[in-house]
Amino acid sequence: MVCRVDLVHRQLDAGRHPPDHRLPDDGSTIATGGIVLASMLPSILLSSFAGVFVDRWERKRTMVIVNVLLGLSLIPLTFVRSADQLWLFYVVTFVQATLVQFFAPAENAMLPLLVDEQHLVSANALNSLNNNLARLIGPAIGGILLSAAGLSAVVLVDSATYWIAAALILLISVTSRPTPTTDPVPGGVTRLARDWRAGLRVIQTDPLLKLLFVCAAIMALGEGAVGVLFVPFVTDVLRGEATFLGWLMSAQAVGGLIGGVVISWVGPRTTPLRLFIFGSLIFGTIDLMIFNFTAAAPGLALLLFVIVGIPTVGIGTGYDTLVQLRTADAYRGRVFGAIQTVMALFAIVGTGIASVLGEVIGAWPTINLQGSNYVVVGLLMLFALRVGWVAARPVSAAAD
Repeated sequence: MVCRVDLVHRQLDAGRHPPDHRLPDDGSTIATGGIVLASMLPSILLSSFAGVFVDRWERKRTMVIVNVLLGLSLIPLTFVRSADQLWLFYVVTFVQATLVQFFAPAENAMLPLLVDEQHLVSANALNSLNNNLARLIGPAIGGILLSAAGLSAVVLVDSATYWIAAALILLISVTSRPTPTTDPVPGGVTRLARDWRAGLRVIQTDPLLKLLFVCAAIMALGEGAVGVLFVPFVTDVLRGEATFLGWLMSAQAVGGLIGGVVISWVGPRTTPLRLFIFGSLIFGTIDLMIFNFTAAAPGLALLLFVIVGIPTVGIGTGYDTLVQLRTADAYRGRVFGAIQTVMALFAIVGTGIASVLGEVIGAWPTINLQGSNYVVVGLLMLFALRVGWVAARPVSAAAD
């Protein structure tokens, strides 16, 4: 969404409207910052509470309704004709980010109901493959449509993809309504607070879940830092331009596709905890290699971006599977919602840290925060495994 807004803003500001309607020279940066803020706020303010409703509603119906609403929420963008209407992007981004707070926990909560436990790692890995495929071909299709038919065509096609997804989800035959944990409590706010606290207690009483939340915070710090400093790293250290930046993103998406296939094959042959541990260690190591040894070799950076896509899938697949296995179905929406909140909060903290340190010591040393943090996560979980804080193969909470 950020890239789309930035591209559209530049087009609108390129002379297709009178000079008095032009934004200031820094307007594109301000616009991008506004979009990032609009996309992050719902995660911080709503995600944890959205999980409460995900654990009350039938998950398939939730996903269908959210997809339909996501498609409808894009329609106002067809009315954008000049940079003066950029505020519509803020509104649409905020609405979409709010809706996603319900979709993501519902998706993660529903997946364990669709496959047997021994196939859950492969299912998560293949789900990641789908996401990377969209990352690879979506921008190219969007760029072609924008050039050939304008923003309205991009919006309508994007809306149609959400509605197609809703139709496909409707074909799922599995019932995905969670079992109520207690009798309803009269009063909406009282019941909401009670259910929310019950979800937090699930996290507090499970050593593995508590460690995974610590890991989420550490990883989010690094992700927030790299979000601020990646473009300066590419332009100032690698001496690359916008085209090379796009190639790097495509390379990582290709690696993600390969990773989806590899991890879906490796998954049943290992445990999700080991997958998460070694995925973190390998990702962090390759990340540090990219940021420290590719300044004179952009081609090596491109190759490493393909390779790093594989442990990226291992991290996400191992992490999601661990949470799914350790959380009873009745609480999965709340636990995944709380994870989204933690990651959003610490991503903002990481953004702030990187913004300050980037000015003081430079982008190159500071961007290493991402790789270092993933190595720390891997070592922390490896230590927890060795001292017996967590089990290599966590017992499924489905029968709890």
